[in-house]
Amino acid sequence: MSDKLIFNCTHGKEDPERATLPFVAANIAAAAGQEAIVLCTIEAVWLGTESGTDGIAQPGLPVLGDLYREFIDNGGNVWLCGACTKPRGITEEQLVKGSTIVGAAKVVEEVISGAKTVAFA
Repeated sequence: MSDKLIFNCTHGKEDPERATLPFVAANIAAAAGQEAIVLCTIEAVWLGTESGTDGIAQPGLPVLGDLYREFIDNGGNVWLCGACTKPRGITEEQLVKGSTIVGAAKVVEEVISGAKTVAFA
């Protein structure tokens, strides 16, 4: 059974609260020593690119850029959905530290291996 936690994030600049909350929860898990991954899909794939978190701040929550860096420093990983990055023209060269483009097969493999998923709707 896997101890991995996968937090799905679907929003970006258009909804700062929904973009930030998965990183808040994932960072708590990473800081506690859990293997934590934020899986960015749809518009959230921009968060893993250079300047992708710039200007994203929801009152009462951490500034997303700072939180993103803290999450990575705590050992977290950010996966960007390959099917979502492709139509947006996002390439590996545009990614920030800690972000990786992954295919659906990788996500399915982790879930089958017992990774637990958390979604913020």
